[in-house]
Amino acid sequence: MLEIQVKTFEELTKLELYSLLQLRSEVFVVEQDCVYQDIDGKDQKALHVLGFKKEKLIAYTRIFKPGDYFKEPSIGRVVVIKSERAYKYGYNIVEASIKAISEHFNTSLIKISAQVYLIKFYTDLGFKTIGEEYLEDDIPHIAMIKE
Repeated sequence: MLEIQVKTFEELTKLELYSLLQLRSEVFVVEQDCVYQDIDGKDQKALHVLGFKKEKLIAYTRIFKPGDYFKEPSIGRVVVIKSERAYKYGYNIVEASIKAISEHFNTSLIKISAQVYLIKFYTDLGFKTIGEEYLEDDIPHIAMIKE
């Protein structure tokens, strides 16, 4: 089971910030072979949902209040280190993010921009696709909503 912590940007330690940026780069830039600007200036507005196993950061998301990313609250940068994906920690970190949105923003409505290959994963968590597929950083995505 993951130890979950939710922190503002200011509450992150230097080591936590370094670890989350390293994890995001490892997966989104190197593993997915996608050159894009991960450090996008939005981390300062986000709440960071950190998933630790034996004090090592292995899962992460960032969440936004309504209006900071989409009109609705949102979850982004959903990531689990490759060596731990077999344990389904993706479900744990997204469920923790849904709970954090409910607790911090007092709503169950969430919009995400999901990579198309993860539609089933997000559908299992209660999200529904809306609209058409689109390319984001040359990767097929689709908007999804959870009410």
